[in-house]
Amino acid sequence: MTVGLNVKINEVKQKTILRIEGRLDAASAPILENKLTELISAGKTDLILDFAKVDYLSSAGMRLLLSTTKKLKGSGGKLHFCSISEEVMEIIKMAGFERILSIYPTEQEAINAF
Repeated sequence: MTVGLNVKINEVKQKTILRIEGRLDAASAPILENKLTELISAGKTDLILDFAKVDYLSSAGMRLLLSTTKKLKGSGGKLHFCSISEEVMEIIKMAGFERILSIYPTEQEAINAF
């Protein structure tokens, strides 16, 4: 079985952007978690997750987003989200996470919000 997640990382205006493509579920969450842990350990604390190409988000993926948000908050950092599809946003809203996560319509708005 192949894990359906691809993550590309780049820097824009001193912010680290992770462009995620595919499904964020129990099988793929550890891939993203490892990348996030590496970045945070390297001192990157202003992170943006670009969800433009995420087509599915499971409860395991949501737990990772919540735990990373809390971890960054504790170290003075921030985790912003942008470009979330309507389908994935519905999942986030059903869990009530739209009040907890910092979600922005576009990448530029996520960058400007730091």
